[in-house]
Amino acid sequence: MADNKNVTYNSIMKDLKAGKYQKVYYLQGEESYYIDKISDFIVENALKPEERDFNLTILFGSDVKAAQIVDAARRYPMMATRQVVVVKEAQNIKQTDALLKYFKMPMDTTILVMCHKNGKLDGRKQEYVKAIQQAGVLFESQKMKEYLLPDFIVSYLKEKQVEIDNKSSQMIADSIGADLSRLTGELDKVIISLPQDNRKVTPQVVEDMIGVSKDFNIYELRKALINRDVFKANQIVKYFDKNPKSEDIYSAIPRLFPFFQNLMIAYYAPQRNSQESVAKWLELRTPWEAKDYMTAMRNYTASKVMQIIGKFRETDAKSKGLDCQNTPSGELMKELIFFILH
Repeated sequence: MADNKNVTYNSIMKDLKAGKYQKVYYLQGEESYYIDKISDFIVENALKPEERDFNLTILFGSDVKAAQIVDAARRYPMMATRQVVVVKEAQNIKQTDALLKYFKMPMDTTILVMCHKNGKLDGRKQEYVKAIQQAGVLFESQKMKEYLLPDFIVSYLKEKQVEIDNKSSQMIADSIGADLSRLTGELDKVIISLPQDNRKVTPQVVEDMIGVSKDFNIYELRKALINRDVFKANQIVKYFDKNPKSEDIYSAIPRLFPFFQNLMIAYYAPQRNSQESVAKWLELRTPWEAKDYMTAMRNYTASKVMQIIGKFRETDAKSKGLDCQNTPSGELMKELIFFILH
């Protein structure tokens, strides 16, 4: 039985790499990336290649009943010390009583991996949850917060022995968003494109390989707004208007709004003239990250920021067709940026 109080992706992978397998893995949550990584590792490493033909079973929750899963899990391994049963789309399984009984008395020679994506177990099924925790690992894979994406990118590339600068990581994060499967797929394409003698990702590489302009992107727009650089901000908005595939109001709002929301909170910091104090108040990882908020507080008053937040909400409503049926998205973007800057 695992210690489910402190279960994380890293703790699970640490045990798996050390050869410590549990009888049951119930992997659930909105972020499919970590669910796939854990289940794929088990499939590739829990059995030797020659053992997989008879001892690896892949089932789909939409095609089988709980009793069939239990039957597969209760089989004994053939010419191996254990077998692996992976159930994909576990969220589609109906009538889980048979599984509950199995979780209470799992086979010592079976590793059962349940992959429950796009949601999690009903919180009212406490007996079910408790049985899983006693049998093995219950793990929730949560969507990564936007502000953590640059660090994830840096860490992912570092494992591949590839360097990346802060601007490039932010450009990629802003362009692709928090779909980690898509994000890592794009990063893998970038890695393959790099020459062996220069394993570094730069803004130019991002522009060439991912299609994000190094000069006209949401990262540069946010920077221009922070510095209240009217000329640069207008240049970027005009570029977006001429190149709607690069950015639009629908993707810009969720990427710009959180900054101004946090900026409003920063005004209430006990010592808002201290970078360290602001960083602590906003729960940032390092004082360096408070630099943009310090700059923005010099360029915007608290009352203006409150008005900007209201304008974001108004523009978001208009972009969804409320009180504004025919205004093009490009015009909504220009209107929003003009309001922020003036």
